[in-house]
Amino acid sequence: MTSTDDVVELILKDHRTMEDLFREMRSVEGDRDGALREFSALLVAHAKAEEAEVYPALRRYKDIDNEEVEHGEEEHDEGNRALLALLESDGVGSDDWDEKLEKLVEAVTHHLDEEERTILNDARENVSDERRADLGKAFAEERRKQLDVGCGSIESVRSLVG
Repeated sequence: MTSTDDVVELILKDHRTMEDLFREMRSVEGDRDGALREFSALLVAHAKAEEAEVYPALRRYKDIDNEEVEHGEEEHDEGNRALLALLESDGVGSDDWDEKLEKLVEAVTHHLDEEERTILNDARENVSDERRADLGKAFAEERRKQLDVGCGSIESVRSLVG
């Protein structure tokens, strides 16, 4: 199995990209608006791919905590709400924007930390390399489909939040 097929590695790669984008959004020297657009698309595509392809499969493993999987989905919703607030905030770099960015950072980094310590470690211990590769391919395909349809647009995020 190549590391690029492993669903755990693919999810972790997205997590590190999200953290890099947070740093870009915080920097007055960065392309904050561009980083927000990239982050929005990645967050939504990542969460939808996890919920469509990864979480349902992991629920079937007896040593994967279903409550943690459900909690992960709840945290995706929290992240989407915080993302929408930032997308709808006053201009990039305003006090309102900075405040909403930090709420988004808090919500998402909390989720990344919990997911890595619980769901992903459980998958490492209980899911075969072959199955993780299959899940990785399905995750990557769904993620790509979501990105292709513009899942990170403000309209898309609004529809997710309801």
